[in-house]
Amino acid sequence: MNYRVLGKSDLSISEIAFGCMSLGDNDAQNASLVHRAIDLGINFFDTADLYDHGRNEITLGKALKGKREQMVVATKVGNQWRPDGSGWDWNPRKEYILTAVEDSLQRLQTDYIDLYQLHGGTMDDPIDETIDAFERLKQQGKIRHYGISSIRPNVIREWVKRSGIVSVMMQYSLLDRRPEEMCLPMLQELQIGVLARGGVAKGLLAGKTPEEYLNYNLLDVAMAAKHVAALSGEERHASQTALRFVLQQPAITAAVVGIRTPEQLEEAAGTPNTPALKESELEILRQAVRINLFDQHR
Repeated sequence: MNYRVLGKSDLSISEIAFGCMSLGDNDAQNASLVHRAIDLGINFFDTADLYDHGRNEITLGKALKGKREQMVVATKVGNQWRPDGSGWDWNPRKEYILTAVEDSLQRLQTDYIDLYQLHGGTMDDPIDETIDAFERLKQQGKIRHYGISSIRPNVIREWVKRSGIVSVMMQYSLLDRRPEEMCLPMLQELQIGVLARGGVAKGLLAGKTPEEYLNYNLLDVAMAAKHVAALSGEERHASQTALRFVLQQPAITAAVVGIRTPEQLEEAAGTPNTPALKESELEILRQAVRINLFDQHR
């Protein structure tokens, strides 16, 4: 496994990160996956208070018991479940964040969160108030660093200007290259880490039956998958080729991969040991489908 420093923080994280949202409801099975991931060199685990009504944080906390100090734990805040459980509402207010963090700490069975992320964001948010909440939590030692999970360039630009974020989590893959236009160059220049999710595009780049994805039609998706498959083989599975495309983008710090099965874990964690894509191969993939651009939140 390879490790990279996340932005200007002191967090050294595995370039393959474990996205916990895909975990099921069996704590023992989840612990087995997490422990195997640790054996394979993964040290970064990403969850959110939203996932499974907080139970995702609970199962991760149980799995990391006795191993917490060596791991980097990231979670998210901002989506508040309604009391009746019927759904959630967006709440980036300071008062809510200062309360929500206590619940996350309890569920994760830890005294601190390594990376606390705002789980979304809009231009209508009280951004300075939200930032103040994160800064207070840093001063209190309840979080080490903070970031934002967003795909909205206008929101990301505001956070970059106003805050001390060390990272941005966003979707990025061969089928979603929108961040290349504005976000990735800006974040790289400012030394803000990028955590890329969705690297295999819901499995569409790894053998799943083609379906429409973002602004791509079935033919586009099939063409992208065909080129990924053509550059794969015994030395590198299709999912690993797709993740290689992500990790060889200079702005990316780590690929956050949703993992549910041992097979998915072995493939994802094995990606750094596969041959790197040559520049000519990267260009083949870039030309496989037309690049997409943001049409909103610019």
